[in-house]
Amino acid sequence: MAEPGFNPCAVIPVYDHERPLPGVVGQLRRAGLPCLLVDDGSNATCAAVIDELVQQPNIHLLRLPSNQGKGGAVMAGLREAARLGYSHALQVDADGQHDLSTLDRFIAAARAHPQTLVCGYPQYDASVPKSRLYARYLTHVWVWINCLSLQIRDSMCGFRIYPLPATLALLDTVKLGRRMDFDTEILVRMAWREQPMHWLPTRVHYPADGLSHFRLWHDNLLISGMHARLFFGMLLRAPRILWRRLVA
Repeated sequence: MAEPGFNPCAVIPVYDHERPLPGVVGQLRRAGLPCLLVDDGSNATCAAVIDELVQQPNIHLLRLPSNQGKGGAVMAGLREAARLGYSHALQVDADGQHDLSTLDRFIAAARAHPQTLVCGYPQYDASVPKSRLYARYLTHVWVWINCLSLQIRDSMCGFRIYPLPATLALLDTVKLGRRMDFDTEILVRMAWREQPMHWLPTRVHYPADGLSHFRLWHDNLLISGMHARLFFGMLLRAPRILWRRLVA
């Protein structure tokens, strides 16, 4: 799959996902995509599954000393992917929610436009919890306000291909949320930098026995605080953003 200037891998943050992880890795390997597993302080059972998986070719391991949260694990994985020589990184959850059957469309889009951030926007089936589905719309509205734009179709879907040079340039200059606030914040801040984005539909399924690490009160407070910070950041940037729109 690698070619000059385009060498993608998958970055998978893992925290006690021992049951669905082998299936996710298997699908990615069949698609020809190398995998970087970021063990985010998993339990001993999950760590053993990870250790077995990394015996296979083109599977790398980054083991964090303690749980960093989803955002912290993804950011560590993106840096490690760049260190290993990859140019792009597909962020994909370890819980098996994302339908990987259309992965080739995402890879083709990233290959055709290597400077573009290729993002999935979810197509839910009946398994989606209604509370999550409706709560997303509040985040959508805040994101559109904080971007002064409707360009971000869904900021919470953690299925996207990052161009690593542009992404690491942001990570090197801004402190981002390290938990469930990460997925939204990084997209808004990249939009402020006029990062090109391309959107593709991706089917999302919530397994009945799926493991969720979303902490209702704690993570909602984190996300609310993130939206507040971004709002004041938008106010500071609004004149420049609007001026760019006028002269474009």
